[in-house]
Amino acid sequence: MPRWAWIGLAALTAARATIAALMPLAPDEAYYWVWSRALAPGYLDHPPMVALWIWLGTLLAGDTALGIRLLAPLSGALGTLLLIRAGDDLLPGRNAGLTAAILLNATLLFGVGAVTMTPDTPVLFFWTLALFALARLVATGQGGWWLLAGLATGLTLASKYTGFLLAGGAVLWTLATPAIRPWLRRPQPWLGAMLALAVFAPVLLWNAAHGWASFAKQGGRAGVFDLSRAPQFLGELVGGQAGLATPVIFVLSMAGISFALRRGLSGTANWTLLLALTLLPLLVFLQHALGDRVQANWPAIIYPAAAIAAAGLPAPWHRAVRPGVLLGLALTLIAWTQAAFAPFALPMRLDPTLLRLGGWTSLAADIAAERGRSGATFVASDNYGHAALLALLLPPDIPVLAIEERWRLFDLPDARAAIAGRSGLLLRSARRDEAPAPDDWSVISRPMRLDRARNGMTAEGFRLYPVTGRTPPGAEPIAQLPRPR
Repeated sequence: MPRWAWIGLAALTAARATIAALMPLAPDEAYYWVWSRALAPGYLDHPPMVALWIWLGTLLAGDTALGIRLLAPLSGALGTLLLIRAGDDLLPGRNAGLTAAILLNATLLFGVGAVTMTPDTPVLFFWTLALFALARLVATGQGGWWLLAGLATGLTLASKYTGFLLAGGAVLWTLATPAIRPWLRRPQPWLGAMLALAVFAPVLLWNAAHGWASFAKQGGRAGVFDLSRAPQFLGELVGGQAGLATPVIFVLSMAGISFALRRGLSGTANWTLLLALTLLPLLVFLQHALGDRVQANWPAIIYPAAAIAAAGLPAPWHRAVRPGVLLGLALTLIAWTQAAFAPFALPMRLDPTLLRLGGWTSLAADIAAERGRSGATFVASDNYGHAALLALLLPPDIPVLAIEERWRLFDLPDARAAIAGRSGLLLRSARRDEAPAPDDWSVISRPMRLDRARNGMTAEGFRLYPVTGRTPPGAEPIAQLPRPR
């Protein structure tokens, strides 16, 4: 890799770490931080890898925004180096690795993902690690790379269930490629598969012990058809990818997949691998869009292999690389600036950072002030993300409680008996029309209105209810959340 590329990657990583430290936390990130303080082999929403990454980051940098996100910019840098090596192994002599890495790093998807911490952050890294290992196998013919590929696949599965698409793509590639099929008569691929299963086994055991809760939640999204809304969902899928990949890089990526389809059908190991790791996930997401919405971040796993395929396009396509990269970096810089510093007062329809990030600190200050005036002994929320953010933002002497069935699956203190007969404040989004459940409270008083706003732009309205804990306690779980150390 040339010297300018090393300098660029170092500067980009430093910029990402700075933005990660300055940008407010989103509710989901706070929720995953709660996971890191109640470590388990599984959770209702996802496998545990994001919790382990946050645990390690906060161990090094504290319960801060930087600590929670620390491994995002670091894994982005290491993943970039892995992608460069994979591209050069699969398409030698074309400078494909560096081109692919530049394309991927210029996407808004990767630019945002490298400064936030969600399950997509580790899944994208370990997916790239598996791609690197399989590319090394193609380039060297050494069977030991199957073991690293198996380990990376297991770690991908322990990050997010879309790891099954990695496993499925690797199996299809092995069966469809004449040069790779003979490996099935050797032990290395099977040992790699056993290693993947061993890494994923704790997640399976946790699900078995908890009624397969996580599999049921995520698997319930599959196989739904609603052709009346399919055009809307397909349009959202394409539009979301064009936005997050940025328009030019999205077109290059789709052209790369199309080119991989033509070249991969010939059975060459390199192009067939790129095809298997892009086309299978793409088809699954297209099928899902026939009946339900595909969240824009889900197809992130397609882009490492798609970027390499785009780097291997015929020469006329290369003229689009520079403008695509410049546009992507410019959009990423705008998103970072607005998310971290909010210099522009924009309505929410024009500013997605306002919806997720804006006004939480001032909302927490308003709640703390009301708690001081009212003498309430706790603050509670029946939204898991809101409760988690309050646990991070409110003064440490205020107990923060979370109310929802999901908290039965966490090893957290049960606060139902502790708050019986005691007064507190219950935060609920104003979008919820129904009153709080009376099973949890003996007294529910008239609420006050609070707004979460930034630069005078309201992101969300809330109702803050004075409540009194029920005596005897109700049956719904009320968990006491951890606080920053």
